[in-house]
Amino acid sequence: MENEKITSVQMMMLLYPAITATAILLVPGVTAQHAQQDMWLSPIWASLIGFLTVHITVQLYRLYPKKTPIEYSVDIAGPFFGKFIGLLLLFFYFHVTAIIIREYGEFVVGNFLFRTPIDFVMGAMVFVCAVAVRSGIAVLGRLAQILVPVVILLLTIIVILVFPDIELENMFPMFENGLLPSIMGAATPQSWFSECFLMAFLLPHVIDENHGRRWGNIAVVSIMLTLFFTNLATLFVFGNITASFVYPVISVVRYISIADFLEHVEVVVMALWVVGVFLKISVFYYALVTGLARWLNLSQYEPLVFSVGLLLCLLSNWSANDLVELTHFLGTTGSFYLSFVQTVIPLFLLLVAKWRNRAASPQPAVSHQERK
Repeated sequence: MENEKITSVQMMMLLYPAITATAILLVPGVTAQHAQQDMWLSPIWASLIGFLTVHITVQLYRLYPKKTPIEYSVDIAGPFFGKFIGLLLLFFYFHVTAIIIREYGEFVVGNFLFRTPIDFVMGAMVFVCAVAVRSGIAVLGRLAQILVPVVILLLTIIVILVFPDIELENMFPMFENGLLPSIMGAATPQSWFSECFLMAFLLPHVIDENHGRRWGNIAVVSIMLTLFFTNLATLFVFGNITASFVYPVISVVRYISIADFLEHVEVVVMALWVVGVFLKISVFYYALVTGLARWLNLSQYEPLVFSVGLLLCLLSNWSANDLVELTHFLGTTGSFYLSFVQTVIPLFLLLVAKWRNRAASPQPAVSHQERK
């Protein structure tokens, strides 16, 4: 397996687009269905799952350093059940990566390239990601270090440009029905935060691994703030009708018009989103192929990259019939599906590992006088 290294900062910059790239498009609309004018608070509740997932991931890595979940699941659960858990994780990342690719294809074809076959759009992205993944984690880390700050800067500028269209009264009355609506609105975004478990596949390549927890938590805070301001911007512009939009952020950006000169800013958002989705797919793709190589006990993952990419293209077509079905899945059962595999199963592994280590540690001898 590759010996290339990344820094903990690069790890954070890989985690940031791996979660926000698709979340900023779909989360505001889904969250508004439950939270309504309290939707701005939902990302804060959802981030708690992110902090928990980072804690679990770091604890498992400290118990089994230099190993990924595919490897330490065998150490924890034994050869049979450990291999089964590893296979479950591989099928999960295979399925989720295909869903992300389909999200990308549906968004691009549905909003910009109306006459382009969706198979071509998805296939082109998978090929580019395959080349990046085959180049190694160090290349992905440097790409993220270059691209993510640019994306954050431009997103900040776009939020500022929305200011002339905001209506502050849209967020009132606050807490009309208590905190429950905002907590219910957090059900969908918390599943995106559970994707912080991708850290488990990146930590073995981090040079300054002692700073992994800090930068993992910084990634969660950055993601939470991005979703917070995204939800706030859409709420200020659309109010309670936010839930009627599939992609509220794009609709908000189309409102930007300054002096009849600065318009059609959605093209910039499109470019930024493509960059973010490229990094997101690449991180999931990397976790999938390196995990598969470890599960098969292969010394290198590179020979698997293009064949897995072909299977991802096929599965992305089968993952959903259309955008409506895909959005419904992500807003309902998909939320619990993502959280169960990426937070609940790792928590179970951590508890079993702690119990086994405690049972295996020698008990201190008790003297004759202490017995008396």
